[in-house]
Amino acid sequence: MSASTETSTQFAIEMRGVSVASMSGLNSVIIEDVNWNVALGDFWVIGGWQGVGKTDFLMMTGGMMAPASGCYYFLGKEMPIFEDDRLADRLRLGFVFENGQLFNHLTVSENVSLPLRYHHNLSKADAAEETQRLLDLTELAPWADSTPGAMARNWQRRAGLARALILRPEVLLLDNPLAGLDLRHRAWWLNLLEQLARGHEWMNGRRLTLVLTTSDLRLWRGGARQFAILKDKRFLVLGDWQKAQASHDELVREFRASAVQED
Repeated sequence: MSASTETSTQFAIEMRGVSVASMSGLNSVIIEDVNWNVALGDFWVIGGWQGVGKTDFLMMTGGMMAPASGCYYFLGKEMPIFEDDRLADRLRLGFVFENGQLFNHLTVSENVSLPLRYHHNLSKADAAEETQRLLDLTELAPWADSTPGAMARNWQRRAGLARALILRPEVLLLDNPLAGLDLRHRAWWLNLLEQLARGHEWMNGRRLTLVLTTSDLRLWRGGARQFAILKDKRFLVLGDWQKAQASHDELVREFRASAVQED
């Protein structure tokens, strides 16, 4: 591979002067000049109001579309990765969609096992043990033979997480994972993601690099997390929670003030 498509650093994510187009219109730039590094094992939370481009940013980060401009490297290699011979690189990254994006004609078990069976050419029986372990971990076993339409949204979203984890990715992107969840499910997500960030048994003790979006930073305060905000086409890195609270940037003050008003 040429030097133009690979870096010598081993950041999980490295962006230089990246601009992001809107998924609804690729000629419309929604975020400009992102300069951002994510180290292996980092836990990043990106806040922003509805419509600022959180999902577009995450889709670009997930390699589903190319940057409108600038350079983006994932684990040292230039993104996006569309070539078939680089499939192994692409599978090092997992994505959890806000609405699960499950296949309604498949059962929950079939949805979860699909990446494992497809990419490793396994039969249903061969994938059964790993699939069951993940269904147990996500408490989805009672719905294993149900289709997604038979479950509440809370559980559909867990199924989307299980499907993203089945290949044990090195980096996991999550689009607004706590949106619309009740308190019990929210607590479950916070607990499991914290375990994954520290090194969960499912990941064989390896820390999972996490990047997620939210409309409320306060839900994620505490822990070894880094924060950023999207607004007015800007990507502003805040740092840890203490730095986020102490920031005097006008954009951050507005975000905090609006969050307090929503209480």
